[in-house]
Amino acid sequence: MEHIDLTNARKRNQILLHGSIWAVFICFNLMQPRAESDVVAKRIFFALMGNMFLFYINYSYLVTKFLLKKKTLLYVVLVLALIILSAVITNGLMPEVRHNPDFNPPFPKNKPDSFFRIKLIGPIIFNVLLVVTGTALRVYAEWNRNERKKKEIEVQKTSTELHALKHQINPHFLFNSLNSIYSLTTKKSNDAPEAIITLSELMRYMLYETNSEFVPLVKDLEYIQNYLKLQRLRIANNKDVTLNIHGAVTNQKIRPLLFISFIENAFKYGTDFKGHTEVKIEIKINGDDLQFKCINVIGIRKTDKDSSGIGLQNTKERLELLYPKKHLLHVEEKDNRFIVSLKINLSL
Repeated sequence: MEHIDLTNARKRNQILLHGSIWAVFICFNLMQPRAESDVVAKRIFFALMGNMFLFYINYSYLVTKFLLKKKTLLYVVLVLALIILSAVITNGLMPEVRHNPDFNPPFPKNKPDSFFRIKLIGPIIFNVLLVVTGTALRVYAEWNRNERKKKEIEVQKTSTELHALKHQINPHFLFNSLNSIYSLTTKKSNDAPEAIITLSELMRYMLYETNSEFVPLVKDLEYIQNYLKLQRLRIANNKDVTLNIHGAVTNQKIRPLLFISFIENAFKYGTDFKGHTEVKIEIKINGDDLQFKCINVIGIRKTDKDSSGIGLQNTKERLELLYPKKHLLHVEEKDNRFIVSLKINLSL
């Protein structure tokens, strides 16, 4: 619907622009003093038809078929020929004006070239101005159309990439969560039913609420809280698994599932050789500015080269696509800790 409205607006603007050009042309002719008012309308009509023919032949055909296809020399030759031909034919068809001494005097008899200069050179100069105007408008219109097409292709490409990235995240997340629940069931933990309910809440959010381009920030934070709840059920010693949220959460909106890959990665590799898990997450909200920080201990387990980094790479790509020049991501290893710091401006 929005695309149709934009198209209609562009058409209206184009009609208004062309209408303005010909309105100026008619006013220019009406302002010139005339001797015989009965032939003024006929002269304006012939002049208007001739100039419109020249303008739109150049605008609709010559520019697109020759100039824009880099056949510049042929274009110039054809345009010059058309300009002269149009001036000759238009003036040949126009009714003669019988001059009134109160207006324009007749051409002096002692200057035979005056008639040629006024009757032919003048229209040729005016035709050149029309051609230049039409060419400029057409070139700009084609450039504008190409730019819109490039943007549409880029938007489509971005949408396709985001769709693919999102579908990579979901199976990866589900696989990790099922592993967590499996760990509880093997221990015959009473927390297993609660873990299943928590997982169902997480999946409901992912399946039904993240299809929108933006989601309420409060919903995404609830999703993170549920995810940590699921992980705490799996981890026996979870005193160093923390989530702190500071600031006012009002009506801010955010792209969905931006933080989960960082958090998943923290839990996957955040257990040391003693079985101690340390994952600390801090989120600060100040209006439209959000700061996310995730710290986990670096365990001794070797990285799975087939799957490690998929989620992190996906998130980096999504940030580049969704928040260009509006985010700052810093990842580092320090004091046997893996630290992710992300700043995002959420303003739409």
